[in-house]
Amino acid sequence: MDFQKKVLIVGTGKSGINAGRLLLEKGADIVFYDDNASLDVTKLLSQFEDSNEIKVVLGEINNQILRDIDLMVISPGVPIDSPVANVVRENQIPIWSEIELAYQAGAGRLAAITGTNGKTTTTSLVGQIFRRHTDNSFTVGNIGIPYTEVALQMNKDSYTVAEVSSFQLETVVEFKPHVSAVLNVTPDHLNRHYTMENYASVKLDVCRNQTEEDYIVLNYDDEMTRKMAQDERVKAKVVYFSRLHKLEHGVCLQGDAIVIKEQGEVIPVVDLKDLILLGNHNVENYMAGIAIAYYMGIPLEVIVEVVKEFRGVEHRIEFVREVNGVAYYNDSKGTNPDAAIKGIQAMNRRTVLIGGGYDKGVTFDEWIESFGDKVKKLVLIGQTANMIADTAKRHGFDEVEIVKDLKEAVDLAAEIAESGEAVLLSPACASWGMFDNYEQRGDMFKEYVKQMGA
Repeated sequence: MDFQKKVLIVGTGKSGINAGRLLLEKGADIVFYDDNASLDVTKLLSQFEDSNEIKVVLGEINNQILRDIDLMVISPGVPIDSPVANVVRENQIPIWSEIELAYQAGAGRLAAITGTNGKTTTTSLVGQIFRRHTDNSFTVGNIGIPYTEVALQMNKDSYTVAEVSSFQLETVVEFKPHVSAVLNVTPDHLNRHYTMENYASVKLDVCRNQTEEDYIVLNYDDEMTRKMAQDERVKAKVVYFSRLHKLEHGVCLQGDAIVIKEQGEVIPVVDLKDLILLGNHNVENYMAGIAIAYYMGIPLEVIVEVVKEFRGVEHRIEFVREVNGVAYYNDSKGTNPDAAIKGIQAMNRRTVLIGGGYDKGVTFDEWIESFGDKVKKLVLIGQTANMIADTAKRHGFDEVEIVKDLKEAVDLAAEIAESGEAVLLSPACASWGMFDNYEQRGDMFKEYVKQMGA
């Protein structure tokens, strides 16, 4: 790939900054664009060692600016149907995602994981397996480290696992993992993708360039992912995983153990009693991770060793501490109703639930219906608070309080919860508007809990 181009980078966040650094190192000329006319350009340019050749355009985009542009790299937070993307497309300029840029600059063997829920946990598990197998490994994507930040450190012997979002997959061109995975598809980001069909279709683009020498891991228990195997884009070998069905080929349960079934052989992997993470959703995450690592060629003994040690990820049903007999859990990664349902299901005691946040255009009926007699009180914050409260009342759940911010929510939950009960932050919504990201939301929750007296 010849990077001697003039590249327009749309978005000035972490993704855009690292894309810019990579392109500069490869000899490209770069132009940053942001529609925020009051952006602090000095702060932006201070993040580069040599910023003299970097051009920054703010406000409206026009054809004059695009005259010499060869390529646009779009940050995942910028919609593909945004005004700037539409103008660039009209000028017949190729549009790449950040993961496309990183893929073309990187090297080695790649596994790519997408889906609505479980991506971060599964990617973290696979990343730990790769690291146990070789020091020459990378865990990248939405899990925290931009793919572009480390792409130039890779070589033909590298192992990389990438957590990729639907936003990043909208503009892949040659992106081609050896093993791809779609863990599940449930309503999320419909404000961006508009329909479930669009959302599912974009997820499946993770495999669009794979061949019959590659593998795609799909959840047999999810109707939408199970049907993906029949899509014309799927040319890779299909490997299913299933918690509920006995498969002839794939990863499933046999008794109380996870096994791999391959060519008539049953390969034992791990007993459920030896797993640290609880909950059916985590059994599925383990299965997916096992399948991905196995078909990436990692020795089974390495996979088993790491699976037995794996303790999960921060912000996903993470135990914070116990105060006055009340257990506090941080599930800030529960950014949609389906993920938040899994958070409720994992609780083994009466729970005061903190929810609400940014409106992504989803409904909350199934989340409310999952409460049963487990949720004692629902404390709501953010843009969706009134909408969720109305939904709860329609379903006969009246134990709802709306407060102004997370600190007030934690204080109120602490007053309501009694010894032997739990407080769970599992918002069912994105964090935007009140927080920079779900990590910041989770960190603030943990800090408020840690400030409590014993």
